[in-house]
Amino acid sequence: MTNPWLAAGLALFFWWFLTGALLWLVRRADLGMGINHRRAVLLSLPLLMCGFLILYLSRDDATPQGVYLAFLSALAIWAWIELAFLSGVISGPNKSPAPPFATGWQRFKMAAATLLWHEALLICTLLAIALIIWGQVNQLALWTFGVLFSARVSAKLNLFLGVPRIHTEFLPTPLAHLASHFRRASMNWLFPLSIAALTAATGLWFASALSAALPADLIGYSLLATLTLLALMEHWFMVLPIPDQKLWRWMLPTSPAKSDTTFQVRK
Repeated sequence: MTNPWLAAGLALFFWWFLTGALLWLVRRADLGMGINHRRAVLLSLPLLMCGFLILYLSRDDATPQGVYLAFLSALAIWAWIELAFLSGVISGPNKSPAPPFATGWQRFKMAAATLLWHEALLICTLLAIALIIWGQVNQLALWTFGVLFSARVSAKLNLFLGVPRIHTEFLPTPLAHLASHFRRASMNWLFPLSIAALTAATGLWFASALSAALPADLIGYSLLATLTLLALMEHWFMVLPIPDQKLWRWMLPTSPAKSDTTFQVRK
């Protein structure tokens, strides 16, 4: 449990597995295979509750086991919120595609309105986690959720401003309109800043892991370093010709009767 390579491997596995599980659930709901989107979100509420329970129980546990539990609690909370978003249950008041004439501030307001409730929930959850573990020895859940939140906001802004590679095949039906709010472009001013920030954060976590005096700190920094490195990779996937969608496409159910309701990406 104190091996940093094990921690890195677990972080990599949960990143891949949770992403695939969420895509699998929403794809099945899209195809009418089993439960619908709303029921899937309701039935998965125990995941959210377990996440907060484990968060509370691990907040004063400074052992490697406590660090792993805090990390998993943040992932569980994050996974439920993402499922609610991908299912269209908690997204935003604007569920319409972007009109071709929308530009500048008008386009930004319309795009922000597609995500408003989701972003508000993420911010409230981040504050709730901070309050629950305030003054406690185990702060890893807050840092984990903070990394996920920061990387997600950065990715969404880059998709809005414009990147070369945008995958819309994983967009579920309730969020098909989001594609019209993305923009395909060779580059934008934010992308280099995002890469620089994520690279610096990854280096900081790795340096902290190398200088950690306690096993729990070594594991915690290793988990954060791997998670931030994965976020950095996801940003590069928006630019480099790497078929990252193959990591999950093979596990998703398909149906020839499924119609394509995804809107076109803006150019």
